[in-house]
Amino acid sequence: MNRARAPILKLGETLVVSVQEALMDADLVGLRDELVAEVKMYRATCVIIDVTVLDVLDSFAARTLRHIAQMTQLLGARTVIVGIQPDVAFAMVQLGLTLQGTETALDLEDALSRLNLKLGRDRRAQ
Repeated sequence: MNRARAPILKLGETLVVSVQEALMDADLVGLRDELVAEVKMYRATCVIIDVTVLDVLDSFAARTLRHIAQMTQLLGARTVIVGIQPDVAFAMVQLGLTLQGTETALDLEDALSRLNLKLGRDRRAQ
């Protein structure tokens, strides 16, 4: 897995994956394996996967994201998929692709809110 395509950032007990470009099937499998290993290693309680840059989500990608959410849940982490574009959501519904049982959010800020996480802010800027 080329980490530049989907870097995994640690933010406290949360892992944030930011998909930077379309991923091939092998990249998705590598991401799945690496992410599950990091959830265990860092004892992460939350995982956020940002797919904002993707303009296509095929059946393999949807299934892999669903499996990642299920695997991380079994390890005690809550997973949220963020940034699914409206056109992608429309196509997924038309093709019968679902992320059933997987939590989704509009964007990273929405996911952090749902997970009751707050990013530290410089108090002087307030």
